Amino acid sequence: MGKVAQIESLPLAESGCEIPAHVAIIMDGNGRWAAGHGLPRIEGHRRGVESVRRTVRHAGERGIRVLTLFTFSSENWSRPKSEIDDLFNLLRFFIRNDLAQLKANGVRIKVIGRREGLPRDIFDLVRSAEAETAHNDGLILQVAFNYGGRDELVRAVRRVGEKMLAGELDPADFSEKVFEEHLDTAGVSDPDLLIRTSGEARISNFLLWQLAYTEFVFLPVCWPDFDEAAFDAAIAEFHSRERRFGGLFHG
Repeated sequence: MGKVAQIESLPLAESGCEIPAHVAIIMDGNGRWAAGHGLPRIEGHRRGVESVRRTVRHAGERGIRVLTLFTFSSENWSRPKSEIDDLFNLLRFFIRNDLAQLKANGVRIKVIGRREGLPRDIFDLVRSAEAETAHNDGLILQVAFNYGGRDELVRAVRRVGEKMLAGELDPADFSEKVFEEHLDTAGVSDPDLLIRTSGEARISNFLLWQLAYTEFVFLPVCWPDFDEAAFDAAIAEFHSRERRFGGLFHG
């Protein structure tokens, strides 16, 4: 499933380095960062928002086409209500304060995950952000919010089943391509590179279908410390891999 890359040993070559078209990131370690600095967890989340801004900007500068960020898991509802409220407030703050700049930079926002049960104002903010950036042709910022990979698969299967029952889809025509058209990520390519920060080496119910042939890089830094150098280190590690997609190595 990949390895924990040592950031200092992976400088990014400025020429000839393959840039992944789609990078997905599990932004882990806000709470641990805060604890390590003797600060409340919310401060870790605030610093994490700053890392989001750096990461989005750097992805655009590197020519990455799609950046998917795992911001709030469907399992995160089990956290204390005060922390959930803090996370929602940070999302509100980010959209209201950064949307104009993202729009001006040509970023297109796409939000994946279950929308039922979200606070009404969050639902409206998400829908507005998508609508206002729908015609942008720059970086696609795909935000996984209230998202779980298994839940996404179940919802996709349900939609396919409903179409079959209604006679809108012949079972004989069902295929991987048809199934992908019913996923939250429909129309977006699968990730080439998955980065997880904080040194944890698991995918935590994230993009279970889409990660079939993705390269995994696990970095030892907590998300608030994830910067341009760490991003470039992950890209350099990706560049060093031999991607075979189930075929044989020809070297």
